[in-house]
Amino acid sequence: TRTQDMLQPNQSDGKCRSMTRSSQEFKHKILQEMGDKASITVSVTRSQRKGSALLITNIVFDYEENNRDGAEIDEENMEWLLRTLGYHVVKRRNLSGEETDREVRNFSKLLSEHRDADSTFVVIMSHGERIDNRDAILGVHYHQSRNPNDVYFVDKTFSHLNSGNCPSLIDKPKVILIQACRGGHPGGVEVRDQVPESDSWVHREKDFVCFMSTIPDTASYRNTKTGSHFINYILDVFCEWAHKDEIMELFWKVTNRMATCPGRTENKLLPGLERTYLPKKFYLFPEL
Repeated sequence: TRTQDMLQPNQSDGKCRSMTRSSQEFKHKILQEMGDKASITVSVTRSQRKGSALLITNIVFDYEENNRDGAEIDEENMEWLLRTLGYHVVKRRNLSGEETDREVRNFSKLLSEHRDADSTFVVIMSHGERIDNRDAILGVHYHQSRNPNDVYFVDKTFSHLNSGNCPSLIDKPKVILIQACRGGHPGGVEVRDQVPESDSWVHREKDFVCFMSTIPDTASYRNTKTGSHFINYILDVFCEWAHKDEIMELFWKVTNRMATCPGRTENKLLPGLERTYLPKKFYLFPEL
């Protein structure tokens, strides 16, 4: 049974989403135009892809006011997208900060799966906050006064998957998607799209791209009926353009659509790319 038939999600207009198929002719054309393999990540076809993706979604929290209504839609949508792209999805739900850290670390140790993979995705969706100028994912036991330490810092993901701790993913794209607030401010005010430079050596974090739902110090938004705006824009763009665009172009299209979305005033949305270094173009070639 095709993945689309099992999990096919709907667009905001009620129509079913479908992934535009790539073609062997296009893949051959791209490889010829790029000249040599030094400038492109040669992705396998969907049917050959053996890579895994980690999907973590926090929906139900200890304190009911923190529950993320509609987040299950994001989970379904992302699982459909990742499976459609050919990834085996490791799905986890409702984790503490410590459990999130353990799951990401365990995922980095899937040596046999990563060794045969061409790439990987890590997707984390929860509440978020900026703590001491670091992006933090809030665990399900978090409370600002009663349990403020139940967090997972996003930068740990880079440590778990870097060349030293996950050598089986060296020279392979590692795509990190974060759907979470990065502060409480609305996006319609003036914010600085800057974070401190990383102290990590470039070669230890090679082949990473981290796409976050907002820029620093800014809130993210979710519709309880259709899911988060960020995830919906990703699905729309990937379904329409992943058959011909490399991943940085896809993320640029997502950013452009979010930046120019009509009808939003104070609640402006603008995603951010963080700690990104992809020396090669990465094409997903869906549905080959």
